[in-house]
Amino acid sequence: MKTGMLLIVVFATLLVTQKPVTAQLSPLFYARSCPNLQALVRRVVQQAVFQEPRMAASLLRLFFHDCFVQGCDASILLDDTSSFTGEKTAVPNRNSVRGFEVIDNIKSAVENACPRTVSCADILALAARESVLALQGPAWSVPLGRRDSTTASLASANNDIPAPTSTLSQLISKFQAKGLSIQDLVATSGAHTIGLARCVTFRDRLYNFSNTGAPDPNLNRFFLANLQQQCSPSTSSDNSLSALDVRSPNRFDNSYFVNLQFNRGLLNSDQVLASTQNGVAQGLVSLYANRPFQFFRDFASAMVNMGNISPLTGSAGQIRTSCRVVN
Repeated sequence: MKTGMLLIVVFATLLVTQKPVTAQLSPLFYARSCPNLQALVRRVVQQAVFQEPRMAASLLRLFFHDCFVQGCDASILLDDTSSFTGEKTAVPNRNSVRGFEVIDNIKSAVENACPRTVSCADILALAARESVLALQGPAWSVPLGRRDSTTASLASANNDIPAPTSTLSQLISKFQAKGLSIQDLVATSGAHTIGLARCVTFRDRLYNFSNTGAPDPNLNRFFLANLQQQCSPSTSSDNSLSALDVRSPNRFDNSYFVNLQFNRGLLNSDQVLASTQNGVAQGLVSLYANRPFQFFRDFASAMVNMGNISPLTGSAGQIRTSCRVVN
């Protein structure tokens, strides 16, 4: 099936299969107040991804880390001040989340066209979709109408965002706490078909797995040898980078799941999805490895479900004029 037809089918299927959208969110929310919104977001994202393909994964990750803390309210974008502590210095975010300048550029373009109208939370949701599209991934209709928080939670960022060392039971628990299913977990994990990870997030798997003094026995031995060269404690820093998907790091496809079947998952939180601990998760990995269309459909549906985590709507929150500070 050609890519264009695939995107159309995915979009149409979502209308039938996705969970009910939060009542006050609608893809048409800005149809009159900012009719060119999606084109403005697409233009900035495409330019950023063209200059640096990794940026697609970074913007997608910003949305994920935002929604898992207080809901999808753009709290992750708030800077620390002398009187305010944001989420950027939380362990899962520190020296890790990036792409804030791209969001600033989008916000500037949107404010010029539609002043004080579009929330930063909705910009994050749209930027995530456009990032996936920029690397040949699926399309989906983004429900809009979120508002921006005036608060942030460093503690929740430290506690609620799944760690790269997570076990499968920990991952399932954290997703279920947000109202997300095992299918949502496995499908959204497929976002690791793009992007890079720092050595510090997986080095223990290479040398001291579970404090055994030995590598993770589940790692493919050739994959392990390559990673040990890239992330040697003596020659590389914690911030040295490796591709999450060695097969096609700059294309959004189903290769991530193929990798898992051959024990080439970079993070522990990746590889555990294919373990025998949970037949549902293992079955989905196999399904997505063999049926890319199914992965695209379920990923799109899961992104909508994630975007529905506790949004601020109506008169709650505010529309920030700068995504970095409360009005």
